[in-house]
Amino acid sequence: MRHKQAVRQFGQLCSSNPSNSRRTSDRWGQGQYGAGRGTRLHQGLDIKCSDGAAVYAPFDVTLNGKLTVYTDPSKAAINEGINLSGQGLCFKLFYVRPDRTSGTVRKGQRIGTMLPMQSVYPGITSHIHVQMCDKRDPTPYF
Repeated sequence: MRHKQAVRQFGQLCSSNPSNSRRTSDRWGQGQYGAGRGTRLHQGLDIKCSDGAAVYAPFDVTLNGKLTVYTDPSKAAINEGINLSGQGLCFKLFYVRPDRTSGTVRKGQRIGTMLPMQSVYPGITSHIHVQMCDKRDPTPYF
């Protein structure tokens, strides 16, 4: 399936970050797409978001169910996310507790709460991990 070349921009994702600024580098690593993660590569883009902040729909979206991020029980505090689609895109938001997991939401409406990253990764730049369903680079949408 071919994707249209028109680049859609994500609206504000997090109440604490109106400009969708990105996590750059901290003691836990780097937030850009393709950054090293031990033996694998980072398959998303990290957008700064304070623990407990409201998370918003970046455009009109359909909520397509919750997701589990980790299999490691020590990361249970941040082991939630949501599958979304809209504007011809399919994507996932990690580290978000969704308010609900089905239906449609308008751009800017609250869809969930940023989970407590600091409790699992002390000193990290708390963030939402944005990952495209096909694992391509989400950076052009920001």
